[in-house]
Amino acid sequence: MAETVYLSAKVCGCVQGVFFRSFVQHAARNLGLKGYVRNLPGGDAVEVKAEGTKQQLERLVEQLKIGPPGAQVARIETSWSDYPEQFRDFDIRY
Repeated sequence: MAETVYLSAKVCGCVQGVFFRSFVQHAARNLGLKGYVRNLPGGDAVEVKAEGTKQQLERLVEQLKIGPPGAQVARIETSWSDYPEQFRDFDIRY
């Protein structure tokens, strides 16, 4: 069985008000990931916390680079850890 790893990502650009959180939740659930996505203060960034296999998470990062129609991703900051927080599902946080 593949080892579970933890991804923390900050997606910057035109990513609020364009259904980015719903897009991320759908993509993460399709990949079998657990975690959450939320808007960050300032209006130009979204935070993603997710756990799964490295391969699953790398596929999510590829989706984050694209985003939904209307989104314009300027950059993504990622960090990886071996210590997942044991999420139950993938949620949108407000």
